Amino acid sequence: MDRRSFLMSTVALGALAVAAPAALAQDKLTILGSVPSLGFPFFVHMLNQIKDEAATQDVNLIESDGQNSAPKQTADVEAAIVQKVNAIVIAPLDVNALAPAVEQAVQAGIPVVTVDRRVDGVEGVLAHVGADNVKGGEAEAQAVVDAFPNGAKVFHLQGQPGAGPAIDRNLGVHNVIDPIKDKYQIVFEQTANFARAEALSVTEAGLASAGKPDAIICANDDMALGAAEACAARGFTDVKIYGFDALPEALAAVRDGLLAGTVEQFPGEQARTAVRIALDFARNGTKPAEPLVLLTPIVISKDNLDKAERIGEAG
Repeated sequence: MDRRSFLMSTVALGALAVAAPAALAQDKLTILGSVPSLGFPFFVHMLNQIKDEAATQDVNLIESDGQNSAPKQTADVEAAIVQKVNAIVIAPLDVNALAPAVEQAVQAGIPVVTVDRRVDGVEGVLAHVGADNVKGGEAEAQAVVDAFPNGAKVFHLQGQPGAGPAIDRNLGVHNVIDPIKDKYQIVFEQTANFARAEALSVTEAGLASAGKPDAIICANDDMALGAAEACAARGFTDVKIYGFDALPEALAAVRDGLLAGTVEQFPGEQARTAVRIALDFARNGTKPAEPLVLLTPIVISKDNLDKAERIGEAG
């Protein structure tokens, strides 16, 4: 470990120790639960589900908020390695930037289960649990095709570059649209980095340059809500906007007609399954039947709101 990594580890170790001073009590196993940023409601829910499953399994949990910073999340993982945790469950901010830290953990003999975002190119990761984001992107694009059987002009707001879900959802959208692009034209396509405020400004720019679309496909709900705000400001309330993640606020917007739909990827089930896999191995050496566990996302519309994982939280 170089001096910079050592210093980051030392700082993070202190921070994590404050969060969980009894983490290394020998009576219980200890795991690290790490998410990219608690600034995103999706990851707040995911970490809460990790926390609940850890409590159900009677293990200590060290909680890590990556604060949307790959160096911060890397330092948290390195600190957990120093503490000799029994397992790590991590949703990496950037699949490439976090690869060295994940590899360090594997080399230290710590079982690692990735959730939501897969880290490719690292040998020895115990398992990945996530949604099939390619299928999710395909379902989102297909919803637009179904809503406009005669063709449509489409805006596409992409997620954060380098994030696995953004890459896969983008691929899924293009898998559906590209073969029929003579009828379904993506007239404006740009990243808004999964952020609502950025999606608002990006959509405004798209409306100014490309005119009013029939539909807007967004790689997450925050961007969909930002796009909806931009359209509403211009009186374009008939634009069909689709999000991804089925957050409670988005579900309420679908119910109220502000959004046409959102993709449910069952993040709570992802998180709980990842914790169970990690602990089965830490306790018993039991490997999962399959190292890749992918849940199939579905589009939530007004017609099937009862299928959403968090519909009970929709205001």
